[in-house]
Amino acid sequence: MTAGDVGILRSTILPSFGLYSGLSAATYLAAQATDRAEGKDWLWPSAQVLNAWLTAVGRPMYEHGLTFSDAINTLTWSEKLLLGGVTIWGTRLFARIASRSLVRGKDDSRYDTPKKDPGFWKGAFFKMFLPEAAVLSIIALPYTVPFVASQTTLTLGADTLNAIRALGVGLFSSGFALEVMADSQLERHRQERSDLCRHGVWSIVRHPNYLGDSLVHLSFVVMNITNNFNPLVLLGPLTNYLFLRFVGGDKQTEQSQEERYREKAPEKYEQLCDWRKEKNSFWPSLREIKNPWALAVIGCGFLGVGLEKVLRQSVAV
Repeated sequence: MTAGDVGILRSTILPSFGLYSGLSAATYLAAQATDRAEGKDWLWPSAQVLNAWLTAVGRPMYEHGLTFSDAINTLTWSEKLLLGGVTIWGTRLFARIASRSLVRGKDDSRYDTPKKDPGFWKGAFFKMFLPEAAVLSIIALPYTVPFVASQTTLTLGADTLNAIRALGVGLFSSGFALEVMADSQLERHRQERSDLCRHGVWSIVRHPNYLGDSLVHLSFVVMNITNNFNPLVLLGPLTNYLFLRFVGGDKQTEQSQEERYREKAPEKYEQLCDWRKEKNSFWPSLREIKNPWALAVIGCGFLGVGLEKVLRQSVAV
């Protein structure tokens, strides 16, 4: 680890953890008062958007006395793409989580079993809320480091940078589209039927929304390459992936589904068991390249690349 890396740890991870832990403490108090642990789910996307804006715009405004418009104008095109991507992704996810929570009117079923423990709320802050703040501090590296780093570790030509930027935009567009389609198709399915949703993008993998989320976070690292790149940012999407696979995300969701379906919906439990044999929870098989929904997701990636190019040319960047 170089001296520059130590500086980045001090200038990004510690401020991020301070922000996230403070927000987590406030969220924990509100969640305990309402007996709804899902409050931390509301915090997950909104805190990431807030951190990105504070780092990219708020910090230079405070440290250099810039106005909001001046701080925005000092950002490079790649930095604006990165900030815009985090904002679009996080705002949509927050709206999705909040709307589902308000319609449901009660806590997410994933927390029903843990809350049966009489001491759940006594230890929830240190077992659930604070650890997620630490995880978020690492996930945030791709959209905090480039706004504080003074130099890049890579030297690439203009054509290469344009190709890498297109790759980043394509990954983001595909991942974002996959998340949107997965949520909208699942919501429509629940309104019409009572079995498991296994059509649309849900025919690609068992949890296309988490796959889309991982592609979005991977795109943030790729966009870093076109600006101020430090290898430490690779920890961001890796941490996000590990959390989604082995802590929250698909692991937590399927554990909750298995418990609820086995007890209350044996037909759905049988469908879940069969589905596990057919589809991976996260990674699509090679045969999915023929799946029209997979092709549609890839097509959204190309569409995003085209739109970004038109937008960049229109503002003469």
